[in-house]
Amino acid sequence: MKAAVVIGTGLIGTSVALALSRRGVTVYLNDINGSAALTAEAMGAGICRLPDETVDLAVLAVPPGKTSEVLAAAQRAGLALAYTDVASVKARPYSELDSAGADRSRYIGGHPLVGAEGSGPIAGRGDLFEGRPWVLTPSAHSNQDVLNRVLELVWLCSSVPVVMDSRDHDSAVALTSHAPHILASLMAGRLAEATEQSLRICGQGLRNAVRTAGGSPKLWGEILEANAGAVADVLDAYATDLAQAIKALRALGNANPEECKQAADLLDEILTRGNRGLIRVAPGSGQHDLARVPAIIPDQPGALAELFAAVRDAGMNIEDVRIKHSSDRPRGFVELFVARASAVKLSRLLDDAGWFAPASPPPAVEPGPGA
Repeated sequence: MKAAVVIGTGLIGTSVALALSRRGVTVYLNDINGSAALTAEAMGAGICRLPDETVDLAVLAVPPGKTSEVLAAAQRAGLALAYTDVASVKARPYSELDSAGADRSRYIGGHPLVGAEGSGPIAGRGDLFEGRPWVLTPSAHSNQDVLNRVLELVWLCSSVPVVMDSRDHDSAVALTSHAPHILASLMAGRLAEATEQSLRICGQGLRNAVRTAGGSPKLWGEILEANAGAVADVLDAYATDLAQAIKALRALGNANPEECKQAADLLDEILTRGNRGLIRVAPGSGQHDLARVPAIIPDQPGALAELFAAVRDAGMNIEDVRIKHSSDRPRGFVELFVARASAVKLSRLLDDAGWFAPASPPPAVEPGPGA
């Protein structure tokens, strides 16, 4: 890929532009908010203007409700040979392509599964997508050359492509992202009128649970509107579960021993199912035979792959991994979860290979989650 245009220079658009620019791609930036585009340009994300000739790929980093409209306009202008987007809803844009006058064959929907604490171009990072899933939703009309160009985009961003049907994708993100955001907002909303005494004793668990409630209400309103039916279905299921939990809690105060036991059994079932679900998304959770081995990687393309290769070459298996980025230094922090029996050996190996901070002893091996 020689040249690309990114339309929309918020967090995701700017991060895409930064990732492509550092891989040698000429990137053009366009945004209805001129200030945002100029900020992205100042960060080294690209050139703040439209290209003079057709580029290889156009990346639409706009809200899902605007995707088809912006796509059609970009195609009429002949901006690129292929087009993709990064919106978190996929079925609606596809359903609106024909009415917008867009060419389906030159478009493939995309959604990088990433997030960050900040928003806008200033929060953009060229390493935001490294090692993260990037969903692609080609249709029966999609051209193979377009798919190849979009796959190259994913590769240049050091991400992992995942191909899905657009409706399956929307159902999945309703369960794993959109409905949880509403729940986080509801929990955080209860804190708005909480007493100072209550807030003084809130723990990190609550802060983790409500963290995503800090997202832009305008942006999230557009996302939820575009995926409203699927999100409502998930919330209906939550409502059923909550009704059962409330019924059980009310019954615990009942004088009837049999009803108390039934209520306690129901609560135990709810909590146990929560344990099972957590293990599916965080494999290290609840497993006492894993240990955490931390490492530090430089902020450069391929660094994470090199770390994984070093572990593989040592004959060890990574059971889980967590990545934290340093906001003030050009490096990232990686937590590798491996079998406890291998942890000390891996820690020494990584220290010898220079995966720890310079002039610092290797961090102590720590127990895995749930230990």
